[in-house]
Amino acid sequence: MMKVYMDNAATTALSSEVLNAMMPYLTDIYGNASSVHSFGQDAKKGVDKAREQVARAINAAFDEIIFTGSGTEADNIAIKGAAFKNEKKGKHIITTTVEHHAVLHTCEELARKGFDITYLPVDEYGMITPKQVEDALRDDTILVTVMFANNEVGSIMPIEEIGRICHDRKILFHTDAVQAVTHVPIDVKEMHIDMLSLSAHKFHGPKGVGALYVRKGVAITPVIVGGAHERGRRAGTENVAGIVGLGAAIELAMSNMDRDMVRIKGMRDRLIAEIPKRIDEVKLNGHPTKRLPGNVNFSIKYIEGEAILLMLDINGIAASSGSACTSGSLDPSHVLLAMGIPHEIAHGSLRLTLSGMTTDEEVDYVLDTLPRIVSKLRTMSPLYITKQ
Repeated sequence: MMKVYMDNAATTALSSEVLNAMMPYLTDIYGNASSVHSFGQDAKKGVDKAREQVARAINAAFDEIIFTGSGTEADNIAIKGAAFKNEKKGKHIITTTVEHHAVLHTCEELARKGFDITYLPVDEYGMITPKQVEDALRDDTILVTVMFANNEVGSIMPIEEIGRICHDRKILFHTDAVQAVTHVPIDVKEMHIDMLSLSAHKFHGPKGVGALYVRKGVAITPVIVGGAHERGRRAGTENVAGIVGLGAAIELAMSNMDRDMVRIKGMRDRLIAEIPKRIDEVKLNGHPTKRLPGNVNFSIKYIEGEAILLMLDINGIAASSGSACTSGSLDPSHVLLAMGIPHEIAHGSLRLTLSGMTTDEEVDYVLDTLPRIVSKLRTMSPLYITKQ
């Protein structure tokens, strides 16, 4: 039986090149990067190199990068930090209904502290328009936070246009780009992005390390205190090996991005074209073209997504029915519901996400295996039997 991993939006395999870059910092170079002695300074050189690598990937400056423990932490620091720093100017924040819970739950927490949150509704593809943002702006708006690309359905938001609107109105703009960095081109200057969150394990780096870009001149209130690390913006001893891994992974991914995008898009488009030919009554979720290169998401009628996942796993295929961060929940995806997909159909969603390590042979195996699984599950489905 072939083993196929198609859950790369949840996490990716650590590349051997990245592991090799990390190993010296897990063994011989063990100093605290904040220490002034040579052991500490050797570690600091690794951190500094990684900061340069991250900055270069998004066209930022060296001192605009803050290392964090995850993309979730980066979102928290950006949103809470900007909110608390600017609450005397206003307490209005704009976001969307399809954000990752790292953003939604942070906004909910701020709402409990007296902030006013506007949640912009999305269209059938899970997208908003720049005009929606413009129309929602108020005199007391202090922050707009819109994800770069959706983690479940892969739709890419009009970030540059939203950034320009916020820039013209002098309102801070943050984007959760955890799913997008190294998968699509990002230029924080051209796109007028003030803050951007990313995470290493989404592009073959290690888990437990992320980064936050904060444009020079943007002031935020520290969320984690207890030290002067990261220029006083994020306290805590640096995870040197993880940070080095993040830097190595982002540099490697950027060097391969143009080549990988073409190949991954080809496999994605084959899955999108072939699945409806082999399985009836399926619906593609997300925008048909303005989507991440490696994201495929279908709703398959009359069966539960969890059942599909279990059967795929038995056949050696790892996939997802939505966000890995909510996989323990039996509720349907908040993203699909926000897109207007009925509750019972949203329950039958399947997300297949590819990477540069995915092969054409693996795509063939999925296309051969999935129809058989769906057919078997539908014969046991009361909804399908009733429909017959």
